[in-house]
Order: sequence, then C-alpha cells, then structure tokens
Amino acid sequence: MLRKIGGGWKVKGGGRILCRLFCALFFVLALSSFNPQPSTLHQFKSPIDFEISLAGNFGEPRPNHFHGGLDIRTEGVEGKHIYAIGDGYVSRITVGKEGFGNAVYITHPTGQTSVYCHLKSFSPRIRRALRKYQYSHGTNEADARLTPLDVPVSQGQFIALSGNTGASTAPHLHLEIHDTRTWNMLDPYQFLNDFIQDTVPPQIHDIMAIPQGGTFNGSPSPFTLHPSLDHTAWGRVGFAVWADDYMQGSYNHYGIHQTQLFVDGEQVFQSTVDDIPVSMNRMVNSWGYYDHWLHTRRWYMKSFIEPGNTLPFLTADSNCGIVDFNEERDYHLEYVLRDYKGNEVRHAFTVHAQPSSYAVTVSQPDILRWNRTNSISRPGVQLIVPYGLVAADTPVSPIITRNPDSWSDVCQFSSTSLPLMRDAWLSICIRPPHHGDYNLTKLYIIDERGRSTGGIYHKDGWVTGRIRELGSCYQLAYDDQPPSVAPITLTGDVLRLNVTDAGSGVSTWKATVDGRFIVFDAIEKTTTFACELRESWLRRTGTSHRLCFEVFDNCLNRQTYETAFDY
Repeated sequence: MLRKIGGGWKVKGGGRILCRLFCALFFVLALSSFNPQPSTLHQFKSPIDFEISLAGNFGEPRPNHFHGGLDIRTEGVEGKHIYAIGDGYVSRITVGKEGFGNAVYITHPTGQTSVYCHLKSFSPRIRRALRKYQYSHGTNEADARLTPLDVPVSQGQFIALSGNTGASTAPHLHLEIHDTRTWNMLDPYQFLNDFIQDTVPPQIHDIMAIPQGGTFNGSPSPFTLHPSLDHTAWGRVGFAVWADDYMQGSYNHYGIHQTQLFVDGEQVFQSTVDDIPVSMNRMVNSWGYYDHWLHTRRWYMKSFIEPGNTLPFLTADSNCGIVDFNEERDYHLEYVLRDYKGNEVRHAFTVHAQPSSYAVTVSQPDILRWNRTNSISRPGVQLIVPYGLVAADTPVSPIITRNPDSWSDVCQFSSTSLPLMRDAWLSICIRPPHHGDYNLTKLYIIDERGRSTGGIYHKDGWVTGRIRELGSCYQLAYDDQPPSVAPITLTGDVLRLNVTDAGSGVSTWKATVDGRFIVFDAIEKTTTFACELRESWLRRTGTSHRLCFEVFDNCLNRQTYETAFDY
C-alpha cells in the first residue's frame, strides 16, 4: 500500500509486490508492441571492458549452419568479466545446450534477446536462479526459463565470467542477438558497430562458373576462372565466389556481409547477411557449393538461388541470378563485395558467348526432387525424404551391403557427404540372429561411428528412425544392458559419481536423498555427474543419508544405484 511520509508517498508492504508486478506487465507489453527503429541500433554497449577483437563474425558459412553471432576474443584466457549489453531480464539459463556450454539469455525491451555463450561460470545471482528453477521444477535439465521478475539486469551489469565450455576450441565469448518475436539470428555488428574498428576490405580469392544446363569453356563441368585466360560460355551458367573479409590486427578471416553480381551494369544477384531464420540454418549447404567444400575446405558462395533455397537475405533477377549466354557477344560481369563498415572490393571480368557443340549424356540415377516428398526403396530398406529437405534436384546412389553377422544389412545413400535440411525417415528391416531370446524393442539405428540415431520398433519387423546425413552408413544395433554407475565420492560439499553406457547412450537420470529430489549435473565432456550440496536443500549435520540414483539409456534400460553417505 501507499503511505504518506512528509510531503510524498512511499510504497510499503504488499505494495512493493504490486509495484513489481506492474513493472513486469509494462515490460511485457513494451516487448510485444515494440517496433525496432534505426535509433535502437545504438542503444547497446560492449559486453567486455576492453577493446573488441573478433575471431569470427556473423553469417560465416560452416557445414550445416551459419555462424550465428560474433566470436569475441578474451585475450587468450578464461575468467574475463562479461556484462549485459543492455537493460532487460535474464529469460533463460542453459548448461550444455546446442554446443553453447554455459549460456545466459537476456531479453531486452527493444525487441531483441542477447545470448552469451561458452561461459566459465555465471554470476552468483544467476547461478542461484538456475538452482531455484531446477529444484522448484524437480528437473536435472539445466535449461531454466525465467520471468521478468526473477533476474532483471541493467546495461553494464556483470553477468558471467568468460570461458571455453561447449563446442569451443579456445577461450572466447560467442555473442548472439536474436529477434525476440521471430527468434531470427541478427548480426550483432549492427548493434555494436561503434565498438568495432575495421578499415580492411574483403578479398576475392577465386570465381567459379557452374553451368546450369549450359556450358563454360565448352564443358558442362564447373570451372575456376583464370585471370590470364579468355573464357567462353553458352546457355545458362551460374557463378560462385570464394572470398574472405579481414580486419586490422588479426590473422583471422571472416564471412562476407554483402555480395553483388552485375551483368552489363544490371544487378542479377545480391546477398546481405544480416537476418537469418534459425530454421533455415542448413540452407547454407545450398547457398555454398557444398560438394566442392568437401574436397577443398573452401566455401564458394553461389551467386544464384536454387529453387528450394528460401533464405530471405538472397535476392536475384527473374533468372534467379543465373546468366543466360544466348547472344554471340561479350558479356561484362562484375562482383562487388562489402563488409559491414562499407569497405569494398570490386572484380570485373568478361565472358564471350559462343555456341558450343558439346553433347550432354543423360543418365537416369535416383533423384531426390526438391519440390515433392521422395521415397527410395531397396530390399530391407526404405527412405522417406519429405518435401523441403533438398534445395535442388539431387542425385543419390543407394548402396546396400550384406552383413550376415548383424541385425540388418548396412545402407548408404550417397558415396560422399549429403546433408539434408531436416530429418528424413529411415526404416530398416530386422534380420534376427539364428538363436536366442531377444526383446526387439531394444533395437535402434546406428551410423558407422556407432552413434545412435534412435529408432522405433514396429511389429511388422522394421525399425524406423530419423537421419539427416545420407552419406553415412546405417544399420541396426541391439542394447539390453543398462548403464553402469561407479561408487560415489564426497569431496568437500560435492557428491560425484561416474556413469557410462556402451550401447545407446545415457538418456535421463534422477536422484533423491532420503527420498527427496536433489539435482545432479552432467559435467560437460566427461562421464561424471556431480551434486553441489551447498546449493541444495541438504545441510551439513554430520548425519547419515541415503542416496538413490536412477539412470536410463536411450533403449529404456534402467540402472538403480543406492548407497549411504555422511554429511
């Protein structure tokens, strides 16, 4: 309530709660109705208190995904202070999710959410919020979803220490900024532009012609342009460019922010990498020349758009960026590449169009059509590839290898790596061993490395699972053995035990002490599970307690481990 003190009013008692609820409601309403304006791009501050140096930028092409943020160097060490780039609240805390290691998500009233990844540790306040969430929800999963009231933060507030957790090979901060409403990945450069120095233009290494039914230098095969040679073409030809951006004071190379291709002064293609839907991450394999990358580790980015590629930052003319050399004359082409700061490089070249007498040999391989659902069947194997999983018509070469000592034959659908946009359905027929009493629900699908891709047993004698890579080899495996749990150790206030599984892998676990739920964390990159007793409800009294640890693998085999310990 409000109480009058002197000439003013003061919130007292339950009024504080009402005030906090009003502030939270105001924040949510502002978030839902906010329409970002250009001025908001300059409202964020640097997440570190020293000069920003980048190890990676936004949109760099990687196999199966774009680099979704900025990799900010932390001077080669862990433990640097990380700060909130703007006002907001901690909306999510995760550990071991999506390769991010320890990560903090901050939702801002300006319509964006900033994500800070590979952290060594959280601030004490954020750490307490994570534990509170786990215990209140009875979950070991370190994925806390918070409300605006739980952990509000202000710009420049300390939130974590930098680290090297998750899919990180050296200490750094991976910073992402998402559109809160759509969750599209946004280029953090546009929000931190004032804090990054860059006067170095991109560099073009090579240009490649990729015929699309036409010929280049008399051949339908891809051809790398050579500046000292005259080049000829006829019919439809696409082009791709291998280029990198650079910055002063760094040996790293970065992705290209903007690419334009002009033909006779008219723009036929443009890419401006600033807004990427997360659901379209794997379309990087279509925009990039993935087959060439497999052999050379060089990303040639296509300057034409395949029919199933719907990346919104790619634009092209009515020919989708493909050049139709249909008049006997010189065609004048020019590439213009820019980084976010506007530093640019230009490269012009000429191609003479003249008819080619090359005869195309037509083969009839199995084809995955980009505009429909595809089904490929072989004895004992069926693959269903739904619509939208390939960006262009794609040939495949199914290979079935007989394996009489296994639960099934081995199947492969491409002799080289062929990743799909999303999951396809693979069904494999069971071939039981000659003797034994088996529970067929314990069958699952593995690849050539023994990694489980899951699987559901059908009573008609098939197991169906999901796959994304057609170049891997798949077969059935059997697992009826539960995980193994090693005895606990108690060091100080930390309980530890070791869990291993030689088959389908650990899935879920749950622990209780004296019948009451207690959190055990899976320690990243190890087989250790640990319980921080100081962060639990249990208090040190020097008495005996009973631990029950229950763990399941992915075939639902269960192991229960019970023991007593003094604390």
